[in-house]
Amino acid sequence: MDTQENRKLIERTLHKYQLCDSCLGRLFRYGEKGIINKKRGELIRDILNLDKKVSPEDCWLCEGLFNEIDLFANLISKELKRYEFNTFLVGSKIDDDILEKEQELLDFTKSDSVEPIKMEINREVGKILEKKLQKQVDFENPDIIAIIDTAFNVVTLQIKSLFIYGRYKKFERGIPQTKWPCRICRGKGCRACNYNGKMYQTSVEELISKKALEITKGDNVSFHGSGREDIDAKCLDWRPFVIEIIEPKKRRVNLKKIEKQINKSKKIKVKILKFSDKNTVRRIKSERGDKTYRVLVKLSKPTERRELRKLKDIVGIINQRTPIRVSHRRADLIRKRRVKDMKYKQINKKTLANYEICQTFLLQ
Repeated sequence: MDTQENRKLIERTLHKYQLCDSCLGRLFRYGEKGIINKKRGELIRDILNLDKKVSPEDCWLCEGLFNEIDLFANLISKELKRYEFNTFLVGSKIDDDILEKEQELLDFTKSDSVEPIKMEINREVGKILEKKLQKQVDFENPDIIAIIDTAFNVVTLQIKSLFIYGRYKKFERGIPQTKWPCRICRGKGCRACNYNGKMYQTSVEELISKKALEITKGDNVSFHGSGREDIDAKCLDWRPFVIEIIEPKKRRVNLKKIEKQINKSKKIKVKILKFSDKNTVRRIKSERGDKTYRVLVKLSKPTERRELRKLKDIVGIINQRTPIRVSHRRADLIRKRRVKDMKYKQINKKTLANYEICQTFLLQ
């Protein structure tokens, strides 16, 4: 305690407000660093020769909260038993009445060294849980955030999603990339969709996610693909994806085992499954890869080879209208594309190229 002025402020405060050692030490964080607020409060009373000790139950501010730290830690520990995790963070919800009192104290003391009561509760509960669970507190990116409502002793958990990156091929037509809810019932189930709530029996998302969700014991899953392929198309090269397992109970899972289970399907195949994060989702969502089209062109009348040379003019910037096949779910717009290359072969005078290539990408 550095000055006579500080002494007088503390004496005036304690004359008006009855505070326990923790609340006193948190309000006046003078002097020695690295000691807990309760110990600091005890030192302040010794320096001021104050014999009267206030228990947390009689504290005007915390109303006994600091006698319940162990209880809060036990309640959180019980909820966390269902989950695998390496790091955690404690949060708390404090009764509005206590927060109003805290503000009254701040207005009275005008102290610039105060630590909020919420911060101390979070820290002290976290210290107990670190020892009890042998897990680490992580302030930046915890696997789980446990929030204790101190008024009702209720714990709410915020579980970080588990991200798994991989690549897939799709060998059958008629399978959408993601689960497609019935247009009529919006997924509730009706006669039109045979009461399964879906437009199509399965999807790439479901074929990949089913085993991952089962093994991680997650609540739900989101599928993040790099671009999309048409329902009536195969995907014969490796398309990147990330599956996001929401509220997983298990994190230490064998990805090789999941990959093997998924690949039992004859419809798709996956490879190089590995743990990932949100940044990978952002990256694959923003990628714009080249597309290669193979077409068979039937001409309405015989065409000479010299007339086909005009096709070279297509290379460059073109305007592409929304295809009819997807017009029911996309806006009718004109989009600019760049044709990077095009090759063709004349099979006969009315037929062109059953294997030729046209590469395009979306202009920025």
